[in-house]
Amino acid sequence: MATPVGWSQGGSGSVCLAFDQLRDVIESQEELIHQLRNVMILQDENFVSKEEFQAVEKKLVEEKAAHAKTKVLLAKEEEKLQFALGEIEVLSKQLEKEKLAFEKALSSVKSRALQESSKKDQLITKCNEIESHIIKQEDILNGKENEIKELQQVISQQKEIFRNHMSDFRIQKQQENYMAQVLDKKHKKASGTRQARSRQRPREK
Repeated sequence: MATPVGWSQGGSGSVCLAFDQLRDVIESQEELIHQLRNVMILQDENFVSKEEFQAVEKKLVEEKAAHAKTKVLLAKEEEKLQFALGEIEVLSKQLEKEKLAFEKALSSVKSRALQESSKKDQLITKCNEIESHIIKQEDILNGKENEIKELQQVISQQKEIFRNHMSDFRIQKQQENYMAQVLDKKHKKASGTRQARSRQRPREK
């Protein structure tokens, strides 16, 4: 007799073993009953004593009773076996359901992990771009600062030159003012002298 479909060795292995043993007992009992029947047929054909016949008949009755008892035990074991198989089927379905739920949860976790990894890569790329932009801006600012410093130096030089020019201009202006005053005095003096001479000429006449 083959192992029932869906049966696996495990916690219910003892049930399966008892079932196999009962099956072997029934097969052996059936074989013995068949032999006893053959003996009875031979006894019908041949003459046997009453004692032998009664002994064989008693043994046949005992074997039938044992066979019936074994069938009852077999039915009980089959019932246990079917119950165990039913439990195994329920547990298998529950296990499959839990397996699917676990795979779904694992897939969700993997998907979330990939999304987070993608976000992290994007943030790293963005940070690198910002850092590169900041470095470029710092280089530009440093260049501007150098230009400002150079311009400040030029302005300082121009201021110094302007101060020198202003100083020279003041000196020149003072000199021009002085010369103008001298010339003005000379002019006034010369004009006064001419007037005095013109006044004296009529008197002489």
